[in-house]
Amino acid sequence: MKKINWHTVRLIFVVFVMIFLFAFSLKRNSERKISKIDIKFESNENMFLTHEMVNNLLIQKFGGASTIQKDKVDLNTLEAVLDDHEMIEKAQVFSTIDGFLSTRITQKTPIVRVITDDESYYLDSKGNRMSLSENFSARVPLVTGEISERNCKPFLFLFNEIKKDDFLSKNITGAQIMTSGNVVLTNRSYDYKIVFGKPINVEKKLKNYKAFFQHAIKDTVIKSYKEVNVMFTQQVVCKK
Repeated sequence: MKKINWHTVRLIFVVFVMIFLFAFSLKRNSERKISKIDIKFESNENMFLTHEMVNNLLIQKFGGASTIQKDKVDLNTLEAVLDDHEMIEKAQVFSTIDGFLSTRITQKTPIVRVITDDESYYLDSKGNRMSLSENFSARVPLVTGEISERNCKPFLFLFNEIKKDDFLSKNITGAQIMTSGNVVLTNRSYDYKIVFGKPINVEKKLKNYKAFFQHAIKDTVIKSYKEVNVMFTQQVVCKK
């Protein structure tokens, strides 16, 4: 009579138990309801959206969180819904083992606020339009004059350069776009206008203005200037 190999039997039994537990756990996990929506903003710099607003967007898409199973949630669809929102740069949505629907939101960053006769709105770094928010007002330059969504792209490089520079973002408060395409900037500290010209040689012109300001601030005569012209890349021309 052949002797039973109990070691092999135990090994087979353990394997079957592990398969059963895995299948049982997988089934229980698939039947688990979404118990909570966890929303986190990656940056607190621009709070155009609130947790409640994002929560409502998600609930509108799949109904109440407690009424739907985890495996029924289409994460890609939810991400697409959030990404389509004009205030959201990027959204990540994933579910956790304990039944949480976790959402990570990166909001868009406005670089200017455009003011026309009919409306007012923000533009982000890519020229995308953003509506104003009742929750937050961004401290960005106000842009007026001959500008619209259709012709803003030539000026975006200038606006982005101002935004990313710590001194310029604090000093430049406005930009007027003339019919000729020239730009006139305003500053926070003094009454003079900065005649920038067309948005070409942007980096050189801004560098010249910063050098002028750092030198002129040491002299009280800066208060008497009415115009600072940086159109010519080789020099800065001031008028009293």
